[in-house]
Amino acid sequence: MQKHTPAYVLAVILLTAVCAAAVETKDIKFTFKNAAPVVFSHELHLLKYNNNCKICHNVLYDLRARTHFTMAEMEKTKSCGACHSGVKAFSVASEKDCVRCHKGKTQDKVFKIKGVADAVFGHTAHVAKTGGACKSCHNGKVFGGKGKSVTMAEMEKGKTCGVCHNGAKDFTVAGNCDRCHKGLKPKDITFTVKNAAPATFSHSHHTQAYSCKDCHTKTFPYKAVVGKFTMDDMAKGTSCGKCHNGKDVFATTGDCDKCHKGMKPANIAFKTSAGEAAFSHEFHLKAYKCADCHTKVFPFKAVSGAFTMDDMAKGKSCGTCHNGKDAFSSTGDCDKCHKGFKPRNITFKTDAGIATFSHDYHIQAYKCADCHTKIFPYKAVTGKATMADMEKGASCGVCHNKDKDAFSVKDDKFCSKCHKM
Repeated sequence: MQKHTPAYVLAVILLTAVCAAAVETKDIKFTFKNAAPVVFSHELHLLKYNNNCKICHNVLYDLRARTHFTMAEMEKTKSCGACHSGVKAFSVASEKDCVRCHKGKTQDKVFKIKGVADAVFGHTAHVAKTGGACKSCHNGKVFGGKGKSVTMAEMEKGKTCGVCHNGAKDFTVAGNCDRCHKGLKPKDITFTVKNAAPATFSHSHHTQAYSCKDCHTKTFPYKAVVGKFTMDDMAKGTSCGKCHNGKDVFATTGDCDKCHKGMKPANIAFKTSAGEAAFSHEFHLKAYKCADCHTKVFPFKAVSGAFTMDDMAKGKSCGTCHNGKDAFSSTGDCDKCHKGFKPRNITFKTDAGIATFSHDYHIQAYKCADCHTKIFPYKAVTGKATMADMEKGASCGVCHNKDKDAFSVKDDKFCSKCHKM
């Protein structure tokens, strides 16, 4: 007796096969942000390979992985490139065949950049100019599909857009910013400076006389902050000092309030062994300009190095002007700078007991300049002088000599004047 399969069972099997085929042969659409989608036709490929799914799955495509491949990777036989190599089927590397997968019009690509206007890459204009030669750019070297963002400085060295936009093939990326950044209005940059008013760089002012390429990137990279430069650096021709040199435009060594609006330089207090010495910018600016001191005498720093009173007496630091001719000498009138100055008494330990030098007593008859720095540098201890040295006119013996107006160090009866014995 022959058994027959019920008709409804055959119907279920047939329907299942049809549904399975429908799932398998569904077209797959790959969408791109700036281009028309690419459609992969299961129907076309299954027809060519006799419905053999294993040709691709899971040898080329692992349905569990869902890996994305670039054109550069396909040209190395990954993904579609395994068959589309020019042997079994047209090559993905063939420029004339791009449109076989990429149908429709190319779309412009917009790059959003912080701090400046968006940059728009016009596919339509570039395709027309290259005659449809997609691989002029899409060759794995200019644009590879994957990769980090490229800076303007890198483009100037020949990367991405800079391959063609180098000033030879086409306009350079080093200038003509508004060719790509439509409606570009670079913002002003404010630099906060310790002990001085903020300095503002006005792009709107500078672009009235200069183009972007005059500064970028020979002087400044395309960054909001390009490193810290001191006013001393600028005075040597770095940063703003390349143009602000006193010839092309006003110098960075003067006219401080041109950039530092409302600038009132702070007074500077120096802590010394003789008490605090105050330098008043406010007082000096009544008679002098910033350029008279900066940077010929002082770098633009709150503290520009330690100078002794002895250094100043030799014409350094404040002593450049305070020389007794241009202004009062740094070797006298100590209380002009050291307010409330009371020099302390000095004690010397000797074999004959302690000898004390009283500043209080001596300044009743003498000025600081009578001793400093002709006889004594401005130091608590200025070297050891023996009694024999003094008797020959050194140290205290300059005045304490029987031929002078003070008791003589040679006279034994006056020893107790200094040596409390």
